[in-house]
Amino acid sequence: METMNKEIVWHHASVTRKRRERLNGHRAVNIWFTGLSGSGKSTLAHAVEERLHQHGCRTFVFDGDNVRHGLCAGLGFGAEDRSENIRRVGEMVKLFLEAGVIALTAFISPFRRDRERVKALVGAEHFLEIYCRCPLEVCERRDVKGLYAKARAGLIQNYTGISSPYEEPVDPALCVETWSSPIDDCVEQVFLLLVEKGIISPPALRERDMAMR
Repeated sequence: METMNKEIVWHHASVTRKRRERLNGHRAVNIWFTGLSGSGKSTLAHAVEERLHQHGCRTFVFDGDNVRHGLCAGLGFGAEDRSENIRRVGEMVKLFLEAGVIALTAFISPFRRDRERVKALVGAEHFLEIYCRCPLEVCERRDVKGLYAKARAGLIQNYTGISSPYEEPVDPALCVETWSSPIDDCVEQVFLLLVEKGIISPPALRERDMAMR
């Protein structure tokens, strides 16, 4: 959604993203966790954040349910509203990256076009798509709210995996088998990816840098 008011211009701050990243001691990046409801996205996102926090990183988790209490309140679950939900989240993530923060997002985000839109918005080099792969039957067994059962009974419309499609990532930065791997192993996979990509420093270097401050 582009503004049509030509009098609105972007103000460039003197404290830049690079300066904030240098102060934080790590690069800013969006770690986008996607997968079916019940696949473990939120659990993994918060566990990764805990690991990064202990590593001395500045982080924030955008959780699918949480943003619908405020930022995306009033949006439904039809295709159009789902796209708008992800668009709003993408704009918020972009601001957090400008602040030098590692933004972790846990959303079903079932449509590839919406995930690609966020990727284009924040920049491909700042977007890591993590596919939390989990068979539908496992997700249904994990569903303590009983939403899958209600969807199968026709009580909930547009439910991903039942009456609405989920489009798997074509080339994610990482595919985590959340249904068969222990949570600690999943966290380690994501952590090592961040080290490999140069987002964060290896533990030994981080400890040295913190000691020198």
